[in-house]
Amino acid sequence: MYRAALLAALLVLAGCQAPSAGPSAASPVHETTGTDAPEPTATPTSADTDDGPPDPESDRLGWENGYWHNESLDVTNSDGLNESEREAVVARSMARVEWVREREFDETVPVSVIDRSTYRNRSTPASNATSARFDNGKFEALFLIGEDRDALAAQNAALSQSVLGYYSPARDEIVIVADSETPQLDGEATLAHELVHALQDQQFDLTNGTVTTRDAYQGRNGIVEGDASFVERRYTANCGATWSCLDSADSTQSGGGDGHFGLNFLQFFPYSDGPGFVEHRYEAGGWAAVDAAFADRPDGATEVIYPEQYPEWEPATVSLPDRSNDEWERVRPPGRADYAVVGQSAIAASLAYTVTDDYEDASVVRARDVINFEADGKVAGDDPYNYDVPAARGWAGGKLFVYENGERSGYVWRTRWTNESEAAEFASTWSAVVRHWGGEETGENVWTIAEDSPFNDAVRIERSGATVTVVNAPDAATLEAVHDA
Repeated sequence: MYRAALLAALLVLAGCQAPSAGPSAASPVHETTGTDAPEPTATPTSADTDDGPPDPESDRLGWENGYWHNESLDVTNSDGLNESEREAVVARSMARVEWVREREFDETVPVSVIDRSTYRNRSTPASNATSARFDNGKFEALFLIGEDRDALAAQNAALSQSVLGYYSPARDEIVIVADSETPQLDGEATLAHELVHALQDQQFDLTNGTVTTRDAYQGRNGIVEGDASFVERRYTANCGATWSCLDSADSTQSGGGDGHFGLNFLQFFPYSDGPGFVEHRYEAGGWAAVDAAFADRPDGATEVIYPEQYPEWEPATVSLPDRSNDEWERVRPPGRADYAVVGQSAIAASLAYTVTDDYEDASVVRARDVINFEADGKVAGDDPYNYDVPAARGWAGGKLFVYENGERSGYVWRTRWTNESEAAEFASTWSAVVRHWGGEETGENVWTIAEDSPFNDAVRIERSGATVTVVNAPDAATLEAVHDA
C-alpha cells in the first residue's frame, strides 16, 4: 500500500549501469501497453481546456467534484501546493483514475500531510517479543538478516526514509509524507497510484481477507499493487499527450532507505511482477477479469510470476513434524500462523542478495540472472527484477518452524518441489548460499558457518525425492536436538 521510492541500492555491477535514481517500488518507469481512452461524449474533443466543459447534472465517469479528467489547472508544483490547490489536483486525479480504470469512486478521498518524523512514529508497530523472535528466525533462514539485527527494524529501515505517500485503509485517506505544509508532488504518479488503492478499497474492500504468511502476502499484493501500477502506467502515458500534468518535484524528499538490496528485492516483488499479472488478466478479459482477481486473489507469488497458472495453481500441503527434543521449543507468534511460508520470490531475493554482498565466496547467481537489463545495459524500467530464477523455479510449497532454547535459536525449513530434479537443483544451490556466507562442509550434508559471519551457525541440508529440509542450530552437535533426522 505504500507509495515508496524504495531505492533498491542497485550497485554498479561488473560493467552494468544502474539507473540514476533507481527503480521506484510504487512507480517504476513503465511504458503504457494500452490504447488511450477516448474522450467522454460530454467533454470537448480537444485534449485539454482551460475552462472545461459544463459540470454534468450528476456524477459520472471521468468527472469528480467539479473537475473533468482533461481539464487543466492553474497550479504550480515547484512552489508547493496549498490545501485548496491539493483539493483541485486530487479531484482531477480522481477523475483521471476512474476514466482509466473505468470504475467510479463512491466518495471523495481525503488527503492529509504529515512530516517524516510523524510517519516514523505512526508506521512503527508495537513490537511483540515472540513475533520478533519468529521473524528474526525466518529472515535468518533466508540469509537476509543475521542474528545481530532485528528483522522488523531492518525492514522498516528499508522503507522509512523513502516513503513519499501511502493509502491507509484504516483511515480511508491518502497520506503525503513531506516536511512542508505545502508539499510538492512527484508529478501525479504517486497520487494516481494511491488513488487506485482508495478506489480498490471502496470497490473491493482491501481489509477483507487476512493473509498470514509471506508468500500469501506476495500473492495478494500482486493484484493490489499490480493493478495500481498498471493504472498508473496508463495514467502517466496520457501526460503531455492528452492531458497536462504536474511537473515532477525535486527528488530531495526521500532519503533512499538503508540500501539493503536483498530486502528491497523482496519488498519490490508486487511492483515488479504485479503489473504483468494484471496486464495478463486485462488482455484476457478487460477490467472485468482484473476485478475478478480481487475476489479470487493469487494464492502466492507463483501465480503472479507465472500468470498463466492463475487461478489453478495452489501451494502444496507440506508435512513438517516437530522432532525437537524437550530442550527446544517452537516459537509461536500470537494472532498469526505459527509457521512461515516463504515462496519463490523470497528464495529469489536470497539468491539476489549474494550479487551485491561481497562477504566471502563469489555470488551464487549473476546480476543478469536477477536483474532485467535493456540492450544498452540499463535496468529495464517496466520490470526491473527477475524472480524466475532457475534455483527458485519449481517451488511447490513449504513450511518453516522457528525454535528457541533460552537465548539460542534454530529453525527447520522444508520445501516441496515439482519434481526431484528441481529439488536437487535447489539443494545444491542452497549449499552454495551457505558457502557464500562463510560455510564450510564439516560433515555429510552439514555445514558450519564461520564465527565472523552474521549467520554463524550450523546448517544441515537434506533431500528426499522432491522434498528438501534445511535444519539450523547454533552448532553441528545441536542439529539433532532441533530436528532429529
